Amino acid sequence: MTTTALDAYGPDVREAVARAREKVSALHAELPRWGLVVWTAGNVSQRVVVDPAGPSERDLLVIKPSGVTYDELTPESMVVCDLQANLVEGDRAPSSDTAAHAYVYTHMPHVGGVVHTHSTYATAWAARAEPVPCVLTMMADEFGGDIPIGPFALIGDDSIGRGIVETLRESRSPAVLMRNHGPFTIGKDAKAAVKAAVMVEEVARTVHISRQLGEPLPIAQSDVDSLYARYQNVYGQH
Repeated sequence: MTTTALDAYGPDVREAVARAREKVSALHAELPRWGLVVWTAGNVSQRVVVDPAGPSERDLLVIKPSGVTYDELTPESMVVCDLQANLVEGDRAPSSDTAAHAYVYTHMPHVGGVVHTHSTYATAWAARAEPVPCVLTMMADEFGGDIPIGPFALIGDDSIGRGIVETLRESRSPAVLMRNHGPFTIGKDAKAAVKAAVMVEEVARTVHISRQLGEPLPIAQSDVDSLYARYQNVYGQH
């Protein structure tokens, strides 16, 4: 299934693709490490910007191939697609979620990475179509509020991508729980999207456990806003 369409791009783009393949391959190992996937489920992708002026519909994405176990993944096995979800280079068919990832990149130019998992607790909330309420300072920091529910959508075309974009376009959250499916996360790059996937499972688990003990206490919106602004703009190394 290998194509040579990548040869049409310049050396800078081909070099960026090679770096993205290394990065995306390594980041896939984080999903089983944190218990977010089983068997071949789940995927990580990263945008490769083609135009020096910035993100555009001409960009490429690097994603895992469909139906390949995590211990088989290598940089060379990663596939390259355009933002119409067409295969540009690779020996295997791309992930069945490729059209969803491509739709997100096309309609959210600031997004550089997308992750999908079926992590247990986050998916349990998705099965109930209930947002995870912002009752933890960690949630205020990372998500800026509740983790929203996206619409039900079938796999295979860009319907899931449409639901992700519609839900997150007006939200501070980098995560959406697609109804009856599971979490999708976005970030400035693939690493940031993987971090969001790890964090959404952690808070979904914690809030679930809290509910077994009683009703979690809400955080005032003004405090959520303050926590989010501090964490996003002040916290850590800058």
